Amino acid sequence: VRLVESGGGLVQAGGSLRLSCAVDGFSFDDFAIGWFRQAPGKGQEVVSCFNSRNGYTHYADSVKGRFTLSSDNAKSTMSLEMNSLKPEDTANYTCAADRWGNCAGWDYWGQGTQVTVSS
Repeated sequence: VRLVESGGGLVQAGGSLRLSCAVDGFSFDDFAIGWFRQAPGKGQEVVSCFNSRNGYTHYADSVKGRFTLSSDNAKSTMSLEMNSLKPEDTANYTCAADRWGNCAGWDYWGQGTQVTVSS
């Protein structure tokens, strides 16, 4: 199982970025895929997660209405569209996979991609 993130970078406040998590070795039908972030000096935060058991997508309150999770099964990619970015969204973003499909425990992790939002 392998997860590889891409799409991070530097953007001005109010701008947009699209992060992608390319997966290899499992099917979206079986696993849950989540995006996490961690800013310097802060704990890890679950940004969004797709629960493959019930089809529900969770968003952290801090990103609701601005971030959208979507999947492209043909490309085995889970993407996080981030709009109306704020300086407080600056963090290292990582995707992870939960083999039980319910966004409760994380078995596999990517390397992460940095997002920096300037004011």
